Amino acid sequence: MKQTRANRKRSKPRRSVPFLPNFITTIGLFFGFYSISYSLRGNFEVAAFLILVSGFVDALDGRVARVTHSTSLFGKEYDSLSDVVAFGVAPAIMVYLWKLDAFGRFGFLACFLFVACGALRLARFNSDASGNLSTFTGLPIPIAAAAVTSFVLLGRVIGDVPWIMVLMGVYVLSFMMVSNIRYPSFKHISYIRAHPFQLLVAGLLLVVVVASAPELMIFILIMIFIIGGALWDGVRYLKNKAKERKVDSEEHHETITREDHNI
Repeated sequence: MKQTRANRKRSKPRRSVPFLPNFITTIGLFFGFYSISYSLRGNFEVAAFLILVSGFVDALDGRVARVTHSTSLFGKEYDSLSDVVAFGVAPAIMVYLWKLDAFGRFGFLACFLFVACGALRLARFNSDASGNLSTFTGLPIPIAAAAVTSFVLLGRVIGDVPWIMVLMGVYVLSFMMVSNIRYPSFKHISYIRAHPFQLLVAGLLLVVVVASAPELMIFILIMIFIIGGALWDGVRYLKNKAKERKVDSEEHHETITREDHNI
C-alpha cells in the first residue's frame, strides 16, 4: 500500500516554476513599478529611463529560459502580466501626467486605450497556437512603450514636444498593437548564427551611435523599427499576393490545356 502511494507521488507531474527566468521577470516588473513612482513625483525623464531598463531586462528572461531549458507556461503568463504593468500602465501614467492630463477625457481615454490595447496584444500573443516564432502580429508592447518614453526623452533635445504629436502618437501606437501588421521577431534568424562576429561589430557601432546622442537616436531607431516593420510587412504581403496570382494563373492555364487536349 505504501509503495503504491509512493509510486503515485512519483508519477504525478509537478508544476514547473523555474527560478532564474521568473526572477529576471520580477526585476523587470520592479523597474516598471519604480517608474510609476517617479512619474507621480513629476520626474518623467527618470521614469522614462526606468521603462527602458525594464525593456532591456524583459529581453533577457525569455532568452535565459531557452538557454537553461526552463521555459514554462507559468513563466509565459507571468511575463505577460509583468509586461502589462511595465509597458502598459507605467508609460500610460507617465505620458498622462507629463502631457495629456491637460486635455481632459481625450488624454485619459488615449492612455486607457494604450493599456487596453497592450493587454489585448499580450492576450493574443499568449493564445497564438500557430507556432510561428519568426514574426509578431501587431506592434510588440515593449516597443510601443519605448516609443512613448522616446517622446519624453526627445523633449530634452528639441525642447517642448507638441502635445498633438504625443496625443496622436499614443492613439496610433495603440492601434498598431492590435493591428494585423507582422513585425520581425529576430529570434530565429539563420544570419545571426552564421555571422556572430560581424553582428558583434555592428552592435558595438550601434552602441557608439546611440551613446553620441541617446535621446535623439533612441527616438530615431524606434521609429525606424515601427515604420520599417510596417513597410516590410506590406512588401511581404504584395509578394505573397503575386505568388498566389502566379499559381492561380498556372493552374488556370493547365486546366485550359487539359480541356483543349480532351477536345
